[in-house]
Amino acid sequence: MKSQLGPTSNRFISQRLRLNYVDWGNPEAPLLILQHGGRDHCRSWDWVAEELRHDWHVICPDLRGHGDSEWSPEGHYGMDAFVYDFAQLVHTLGHEKVAIVAHSLGGNIATRFTGLFPEKVEKLVNIEGLGPPPHIRRQMEERGVGERLRQWIEDKRRASGRAPRKYATRKDAYQRMKEENSFLTEEQARHLTIHGASRNEDGTWSWKFDNYVNVWSASDLPTDDVVSLWQAITCPVLMLWGSKSFAQSPAEDGRIDHFPSATLIEYENAGHWLHHDQFDRFMDDVKAFLGR
Repeated sequence: MKSQLGPTSNRFISQRLRLNYVDWGNPEAPLLILQHGGRDHCRSWDWVAEELRHDWHVICPDLRGHGDSEWSPEGHYGMDAFVYDFAQLVHTLGHEKVAIVAHSLGGNIATRFTGLFPEKVEKLVNIEGLGPPPHIRRQMEERGVGERLRQWIEDKRRASGRAPRKYATRKDAYQRMKEENSFLTEEQARHLTIHGASRNEDGTWSWKFDNYVNVWSASDLPTDDVVSLWQAITCPVLMLWGSKSFAQSPAEDGRIDHFPSATLIEYENAGHWLHHDQFDRFMDDVKAFLGR
């Protein structure tokens, strides 16, 4: 009998932080991790998890500083911290192999993890998750370490002085969600808002993510080192891109050529959150790729 119950919340410890993940059950099945992107949360995968939970043991983690995970006390949201957290989750769950579906920042994290531990990953679905395109990364690196660090300090100070945006009602937060992604249905926007916002002491509502997550680390790996991680991946990779997204296609800038075994599918009439925008097509492609 197929259970219709929702997921259960769990915690694991990484670098002294208590990080949240939800477990959709079916623990005897192969492990599948669904990793959300920046300023998002694990419950944005609910529709996808409902479709996959009967063939997979689906785990959806909240990144540090997101959802119901703890915020970093020092506001540290560099890629090194994120990749360690992901590796710690896989280690904690204790499976020899894992399949991954990851979006945006989550895709960047999961792809680096896959290059570091290629023997651990069976298949990887990357949804617009390779980080800034090469010319942007090169421009950042050409600025020099001193300029980059000074800019990072300025950005951190600015983030420290910025209070979380408050909405008088949860409906106001919902309206903001709709403005951010016009492709969302009312049901999707409502669900994402319910799980993505929390009530403040004064009765207003704010998004759950830490403002510091908007500050890009000044000490990220050089582009050549990131490329070397991509080249170390041995599993099949499915890349998905929306034609109406701000994210540049890896076919246009050559990034896909660094992956030994990658297929790219571009979605028309879809933006950055294509798994929401073209859900049925997305599910068909993912199920075919994962192969269960």
